Amino acid sequence: MNIELQIYGLSKLGKFINEFFAKEVDEFNERENEFHLLLKKSQMENAWFTPESLKSALLEWANAFDEDKIKAWLSHYSPVNEQKTVGLILAGNIPLVGWHDVMSVILSGHTAMIKLSSKDKNIIPFLLKLWNEYSENNIDYQLVEKLENFDAVIATGSNNTARYLNYYFEKYPHIIRKNRTSIGVLDGTETDEEIQKLAQDIFTYYGLGCRNISRLFLPKDFKLDQLFENFMEFSEIINHNSYANNYDYNKAIYLLNQEQFWDNNFVMLKEDEQLFSPLSVINFTHYNDMEEVKNFIDENQDSIQCVVSKKDFMEHIIPLGKAQQPELMDYADHIDTMKFLREI
Repeated sequence: MNIELQIYGLSKLGKFINEFFAKEVDEFNERENEFHLLLKKSQMENAWFTPESLKSALLEWANAFDEDKIKAWLSHYSPVNEQKTVGLILAGNIPLVGWHDVMSVILSGHTAMIKLSSKDKNIIPFLLKLWNEYSENNIDYQLVEKLENFDAVIATGSNNTARYLNYYFEKYPHIIRKNRTSIGVLDGTETDEEIQKLAQDIFTYYGLGCRNISRLFLPKDFKLDQLFENFMEFSEIINHNSYANNYDYNKAIYLLNQEQFWDNNFVMLKEDEQLFSPLSVINFTHYNDMEEVKNFIDENQDSIQCVVSKKDFMEHIIPLGKAQQPELMDYADHIDTMKFLREI
């Protein structure tokens, strides 16, 4: 396969996506109209795939489909010696969540054997078809219902599923991804604008992604009002039926159990040391010094995807507002997928 044509094809795909979102519906050509109808179908089949979420995910990838960015990323790795087949079991919690794995396998020189998520089964095949066309048929992939005759596997599932997948694929080289979430660490000097960026990290994709923040560390005497005031940009989130159902349910449970929480009618803040919080709830604690935060991160590193903060107090800190904008080298679970693919 010709890597130069693959990279060129990705850049053309990025241009297609950007031009698509720059047009009105009545300006679409035949292919753009096909894509428009496909996005509508995805919205109907998965209520979480709203127009805003789909647009956000697609434009983020269009930005990444830059020839210079891709070449800089790939320059860190040597070519594979032998083409192999890599099975991919994709998640579907947010749009295109498995695309990085798909792209990595193909650009590494292997064949991608893809089992799509039932929650996200329309967009990836379309993008692959277009990428292949733009690359002059230089994309090697298969869409399958069941993985068979593969050499390695990358799979994503819940914590329970991950245990099964580890057992099932133990004799193959594998990466098994499980549940993760992200945390935000504030130091009290944040401006309103910076808190608004934090809100993007919390509410984009309705909080369903592993890069969404579900747990906050706040300095002592931090006023929760500053959070609520700067979260208002996302107040319309409560108009999403599934999100509202989660909000109503969790609120009812807290009231029944007489648990303390703070509420602004679309998200709840709860003082709780748990890393994971229910949808529509953000857990928080107050800290005395940064060592407390570092210890928590060390103890929970297998369950944390991102640490977001304006303060660069340890390695791999993500700036506020950037959690949903990973670079190509920002690998899920801090596992270098391309290195893995070079070594199988």
